[in-house]
Amino acid sequence: MSFCCGASMIGTKGTLKHFRTHIHNVPILFCPVCNRVEIHHLVENEYEILAEYAHGDGAAEVDFQEYVEQEGKELLENCVNHESEDPMDVVLSQIDISLDLLSFAKQIDDIAWQGELKKRLAILSSRRNKLKERRTSV
Repeated sequence: MSFCCGASMIGTKGTLKHFRTHIHNVPILFCPVCNRVEIHHLVENEYEILAEYAHGDGAAEVDFQEYVEQEGKELLENCVNHESEDPMDVVLSQIDISLDLLSFAKQIDDIAWQGELKKRLAILSSRRNKLKERRTSV
């Protein structure tokens, strides 16, 4: 499981840009709070090699899945949430995790961590409210 700013990151596949080359279907993790993106650690080396070769060849676009075998690699099995899940379920799961962490931060009297968790909870609550608004307006 990967974490960013204390939130568990969400596993998905995305398009990354390496100089002028767009590489599609790269296994990535992104933070639902600050939107940071990182390449999944199990394919970092393969991504770097493919990106350098594609850039060297002057390719404008490359599909990661066509060049890198991913069989047997359970890339997203250690992720708490996945992009394919219902967005409301993802946000609610992230809120639950943050509340658990806040409770622990209070137990160990870590004031700085409590502040970070409260900021994260405010962002996640705002997202939850926006999702609720979208659902009721549809």
